[in-house]
Amino acid sequence: MKTSGQCIEESKKQLSALGKIESRTQFGGYSLSVEKVVFALVSEGDLYLRASEKMQSYLQHRRLQPFIFHKRGQCVSLNYYKVDPLLWQQSEALLELSHSSLKEARALRESQLSRQRLKDLPNLSARLEILLKEAGITSVSHLRATGARQSWTLLRKKNKYLGLKTLYALQGAIFGQHQEVLSAGVKEELKHWYLQFEQTTARSACKRNNDL
Repeated sequence: MKTSGQCIEESKKQLSALGKIESRTQFGGYSLSVEKVVFALVSEGDLYLRASEKMQSYLQHRRLQPFIFHKRGQCVSLNYYKVDPLLWQQSEALLELSHSSLKEARALRESQLSRQRLKDLPNLSARLEILLKEAGITSVSHLRATGARQSWTLLRKKNKYLGLKTLYALQGAIFGQHQEVLSAGVKEELKHWYLQFEQTTARSACKRNNDL
């Protein structure tokens, strides 16, 4: 019997065509994701794929065990199905089903993001949402596509008093976490960029004054 660690490594190897697969603890086991989109779970050494249209078609021919999550003494069936030994051996079918799971999970996430307001993200207040919209950033997907630095630059044109803390807040919002838990490396990189921006801005202002 495989351990969960071995199952995760085998999954990463067999499904590498999906992209960089990352794992994190979830539901007493682990979730597998690509670009933060969860498409599978690993529990007690077994891999479970998220339900999808292709998975439903596959289940008509082969019965797979659903993932059962035990919570507060109750059994909750989640929409994930166990990859059995036969499916592990059918590498093409496994990859196809995994790709379908990832594709539909990604589509659902995009749909949810399109309905989510900027102020619903970590660190973003209603006031900052208004400023972002005034700067032309009107949705969560637009903020993610623009990135923290460019978004901050657009905001700075509207409010010259915005500083490093706002830059941290934007990056945290994009990562989906509070700015205080941003890694030291991310903070240092943003701080370095911010200081360079301020120096460039100061030199430009000085040049304009000298040209008057």
